[in-house]
Amino acid sequence: MSALSTLSPQGLWTWFETICSIPHPSKREIALRDHIQQWAENKGLETVIDGVGNLVIRKPASAGLEHLKGVIIQAHLDMVPQKNSGTDHRFDRDPIQAYIDGDWVTAKDTTLGADNGIGMASALAVLGDDSIEHGPLEVLLTIDEEAGMTGAFGLQAGLLQGDILINTDSEEEGEVYMGCAGGVDAELTLPVGREAVPADHVSLQLALTGLKGGHSGCDIHTGRGNANKLLGRFLFSHAAELGLRLSKFKGGSLRNAIPREAFVDLALPAANVAELERLVAHYSDVLSNELQAIETDLSLSLSAIDMPAEVFAAADQTRLLALIHAGPNGVIRMSDAFPGVVETSLNMGVITTKEDSVRVMCLIRSTVDSGRSMVENMLQALADLAGAELKLSGAYPGWQPDPTSPIMAVVRETYQGLFGKLPNIQVIHAGLECGLFKEPYPALDMVSIGPTIRFPHSPDEKVEIATVEKYWQLLLAVLKAIPAK
Repeated sequence: MSALSTLSPQGLWTWFETICSIPHPSKREIALRDHIQQWAENKGLETVIDGVGNLVIRKPASAGLEHLKGVIIQAHLDMVPQKNSGTDHRFDRDPIQAYIDGDWVTAKDTTLGADNGIGMASALAVLGDDSIEHGPLEVLLTIDEEAGMTGAFGLQAGLLQGDILINTDSEEEGEVYMGCAGGVDAELTLPVGREAVPADHVSLQLALTGLKGGHSGCDIHTGRGNANKLLGRFLFSHAAELGLRLSKFKGGSLRNAIPREAFVDLALPAANVAELERLVAHYSDVLSNELQAIETDLSLSLSAIDMPAEVFAAADQTRLLALIHAGPNGVIRMSDAFPGVVETSLNMGVITTKEDSVRVMCLIRSTVDSGRSMVENMLQALADLAGAELKLSGAYPGWQPDPTSPIMAVVRETYQGLFGKLPNIQVIHAGLECGLFKEPYPALDMVSIGPTIRFPHSPDEKVEIATVEKYWQLLLAVLKAIPAK
């Protein structure tokens, strides 16, 4: 028995260890889904895979509890694949190397997948333990939540039978969530021409690495550095004076993760290399001073690379650097209705270069539709000024708070009975699938709970062991407290 499966509750941690052992990044979660389905069918449980690939498992009520309202415990199957620079790990092939680190469980140099693996493990542990008392029960495991909410978008009316949905994707024990932000992907594409590299130039790569990164919803207010924005700031300030000519800009890897690294291939006059080195060293000191409380491992470096065949046309490069530097990023507005909660934000998540264009992929989040629309228009204005094209896609609704929710009252009172204090009722700035579930199932009464998870969507991700136990106690107590139909 490994170290994880010695933790309490044992059934949950054993399942989490199994989840870590089966690769399941977004769009590659089918092996894990099929493993779970086979386990459930071997246990005699009813399973359904819907048209989009979500898995539903049904378990009859405990004896004498058939009269209770049906409950759906919901989690997503996929995890965000992020790793530290230089780490030899393939998320589509290699297991997550989870281990105990003091009061936390974390992973070696990669994301852990506690988001939403702990919630998934808790749902499966309930299914596997026949001593747990509950009414009619369904477990809904959705696909591709992190990369596009494909499973939630594709969920059809008539599949689910329950009256109450418990989402397990929250990341702060002691907080109960009754609403979340909606979002939309925003893609800026700037056409770029190419021209020959001027004579007497040398080629270097400028790299910004070692940033913390993190969840573009949960961590957007923490002041963590955005590698795309920070590298764009330097280039906007010094490209003209140094004669820098860019051939490639590559930064970030996911639109919903704060980018930890960015790389720019460039050419410049050989006579200006010493001044570039001096300015890079100075900018490194500037960033270390500005971000000293957060970005302790920041690294800004130069290295020699092969000379590119061509560089961006000068005018197009000027527009690109202006677009990156002027583009909004981070918290746009805090909520008045929910103090301490971000209302509207934008993450400049991914920059990629093609032969004839540069693409800037952003994720806009907002708990109010007007806030999202405002930021969409900000990007449209920026696109108009820069000569870029803006494409919006994948919009998903927020989950509107319902202060009269019966299940919210049950969770609040149950939490107080267990732990002697009321939980904080909150709205989360991250995107949960609940808003999408409301469209095919408008009558569903929903709530979201979970243990404390820090730094999801980054290799620093970790889950606090003691809060997993408290979350488990709350989940079981809530299942017993579900009211009659």
